[in-house]
Amino acid sequence: MKKLNALIGFTAAATLALAGCADPTTGATQSAADSSAGAGVAGITPFDVSTLSEVPEIAALVPADIKEKGILTNGASTDYAPGEFRGDDGQTPVGYDVDLVKAIAKVMGLKDGQTSHAEFPTILPALGTKFDVAASSFTITPERLEQVNMISYVEVGSAYAVAAGNPKGFDPKDPCGTTIGVQNGTYQQDYAQELSDKCVADGKAAIEIKPEDVQTSIATKVIGGQYDATLADSTVIGFTVELAEGKLEQIGEVIESEPQGIAVAKDNVELAKAVQSALQYLMDNGHFAKILGAYGAEDAALTTAELNPGK
Repeated sequence: MKKLNALIGFTAAATLALAGCADPTTGATQSAADSSAGAGVAGITPFDVSTLSEVPEIAALVPADIKEKGILTNGASTDYAPGEFRGDDGQTPVGYDVDLVKAIAKVMGLKDGQTSHAEFPTILPALGTKFDVAASSFTITPERLEQVNMISYVEVGSAYAVAAGNPKGFDPKDPCGTTIGVQNGTYQQDYAQELSDKCVADGKAAIEIKPEDVQTSIATKVIGGQYDATLADSTVIGFTVELAEGKLEQIGEVIESEPQGIAVAKDNVELAKAVQSALQYLMDNGHFAKILGAYGAEDAALTTAELNPGK
């Protein structure tokens, strides 16, 4: 599902990803003064958003209030690399979702797209008040489509990671009776619960599901032996394994591949259509693949930005 050849040489970032970012603060924001390159992640050269220009027909779709402020605000849980995480300063949001929001804002004719950290379960309820959009690795589900508008852009599966050498003997085909760490509010939390319910129905021990707000904290506990495994997006697992410098390994195949979407408030169809048009423009002109490719995630790219797919 994902290539990681762009992530070789991530030695410095590994320390930050698995230690320094374990307790992110809600105040971290990427301001207009912070370019993606300036945010700094050793070994990555992000897409240069300054090469993009306003597209008049897309700018014409942008709601008046957002045009007036000139900023597209994004809420993201910045501990879910490579989509959204922290730069080498331990504060500035970086990642392909962060860069994508800036690119969307640019073709919309806005001054900037700014990403601020928020705990994952709090993001969607804050759309339309605190945030304009939510680009934070949200899997598109029927439940979420009842709450918000979603525009598809990547398709990502789920994968397990264990401590190197799999010292606890975790079997991804039979996770019953194990302890699995997941990020709170994610698709994987729900999926792990479904697996646990099936275990019980089959007369086996339930899975002990450990939801946490911070994905890097989960990785640390897997390495330390507190959890048998972690279940997360395949892109996240691949990236985290690369950063862990041999302390983690992916186990089993990628499962449950599903599209993810950028979310917009349910009552703001105008903005949702503007985001859809901007995304499609970036896809059609090759910019989107380059944005993802900087983080080794180009294999996840979709070619059609669909508004509320499957509904």
